[in-house]
Amino acid sequence: MNAKTDGVRSVRRALRSTLVGAGVVAALLAATACQPSGGDDNAAGPSGSASAGKSPAKSTESSSSDSGTGTSSSAGGDATGDSGETGGGNGTDHQDCAVTDLRPSVELQDAAGETPRHFLLTVTNGSASPCVLNEAPLVRLGTGDDASIVETLEAPDTEPLVVEAGGKAYAGLYIFGNDEGGEAEYDQSARFNATLVAGEGTELSGKLAFDLPDGLHTVSYDDAARVNGWAGTEGLAMRPINQL
Repeated sequence: MNAKTDGVRSVRRALRSTLVGAGVVAALLAATACQPSGGDDNAAGPSGSASAGKSPAKSTESSSSDSGTGTSSSAGGDATGDSGETGGGNGTDHQDCAVTDLRPSVELQDAAGETPRHFLLTVTNGSASPCVLNEAPLVRLGTGDDASIVETLEAPDTEPLVVEAGGKAYAGLYIFGNDEGGEAEYDQSARFNATLVAGEGTELSGKLAFDLPDGLHTVSYDDAARVNGWAGTEGLAMRPINQL
């Protein structure tokens, strides 16, 4: 009876050990199956984080770059296209002078008895607002629109000249360079006609007629004629002309 009991107990202990061992192995296998491998996890984790970090950085840089370029281009376009220019695109806040607002006059600069060559053209702004004169007047000594335009003595100042209300602007004019006497005949002019230049560099409509000073009915002119650009003082207008 004791031998059987001991045998049964031995069998039970063997079975228990086997079952416990099998359970441990099963548990270990289950745990191993549920847990991802350390290598894959470590590789995916940093790689995933680095990728996530780089992607926003590239997007931000690209967005910033595109935005910056667009802003710069847009600002540049605005600076170029909208400079506060008004009437005639002259680069100021004032309109180009209208022929109807200007009162023209002319003075002979040569002494009595000398050949009339040097003249001072003057315009007075008769409007109540400042206006702008551009470059040099387009002067024609002959009659008609097909008459040749007097060449400018020097490159006209590209800066517009603002003429205040009631203010004056000046241009020097040289008309005759021939010193030969005798019976030679030259072209004659009884007045000087001038057309204004708009801010875009084109002629404006209308003409200014500068009648000759008292005592002169006509004057001789030739291809030596030159005109100086608009100036704010008589001296600036006549100084280069007087050297001819």
